[in-house]
Amino acid sequence: MTWQKQQLPADHPPVKTGGVGVLLVNLGTPDAPTPKAVKKYLGEFLSDPRVIEIPSLVWQPILRGVILNVRPKKSAHAYEQVWTEKGSPLAAITAEQAEKLQHMLGDGVRVDWAMRYGNPSIPDKLKAMMDAGCERIVLAPLYPQYCGATTATLVDKASEALGTMRWQPSLRVMPPYHDDPAYIAALAADLGAQLDALAFKPEVLLLSFHGMPQRTLELGDPYHCHCMKTARLLEVALARPDIRMVTTFQSRFGRAKWLEPATDNTLEEEARSGTRRLAIAAPGFSADCLETLEELAIRGREQFTGAGGEEFAALSCLNAGDHGMAMLETLVKRELAGWI
Repeated sequence: MTWQKQQLPADHPPVKTGGVGVLLVNLGTPDAPTPKAVKKYLGEFLSDPRVIEIPSLVWQPILRGVILNVRPKKSAHAYEQVWTEKGSPLAAITAEQAEKLQHMLGDGVRVDWAMRYGNPSIPDKLKAMMDAGCERIVLAPLYPQYCGATTATLVDKASEALGTMRWQPSLRVMPPYHDDPAYIAALAADLGAQLDALAFKPEVLLLSFHGMPQRTLELGDPYHCHCMKTARLLEVALARPDIRMVTTFQSRFGRAKWLEPATDNTLEEEARSGTRRLAIAAPGFSADCLETLEELAIRGREQFTGAGGEEFAALSCLNAGDHGMAMLETLVKRELAGWI
């Protein structure tokens, strides 16, 4: 039997089909380093029940009545110190990662990027990819370590977007890669090169991960375990017995007990105990952002030197460098298996 291509009616709307897409997703950023833009961003971020696990009836009055009237001005000042000509560092770097990955994967795949909070949004980008004919999409969270407040809420948002679509794409979610050999090798090569390029030899390398409330660990979130495993594997891969490595957690917020030891406290304690040369890295962040460029590089330096430290260096994230992009290509191609 000979099959003939079906002829669509003349009035049939044009439809693009058969495409494959990759959507890189990171946490988020305000649109501008202004109190107004930061207030809008924080309002969305801190209203997510995955991020703030307090009943809404209790939390929202605190958020709307106190926090969003005080914190935006302070946060806007911090963003001003790291803002670039291309905008937010996190957005600019994520866009560059998508552009480079597009070149690596070729025209057979459409690569784009989005933010969980702020712009560009996950629903808008999923719709744009469907409109472009992508029936199969790999959702790639740029979080090496899984956490309910990062990876899970990203998947929640994508699912929410799918709930509005009559024609849904097939979706794959890239798993966390905290112990993936490609990730550990990329970190070791990149951080090793940065350490070798320093004008001083650090006594201590602080590995600072984003903090989470202690309660998340007690409720079964694997985040703390993922961070600690990354740190252990990285220490072995770096093979620097002359540098003492310490794992800490940064960005505490509110009165709840958070994962410890805290980065800010540790920086001061190291200096007071006699450490004079220290480097800090943030292996849990795929791209430099407010937490690395302002909290670690600027305030971290002040905390360390103010307590008696002398030499301090904040190492860059993998960003869109060669080691990070090679890793990202490996991880994404693995998820695309069978589709391309």
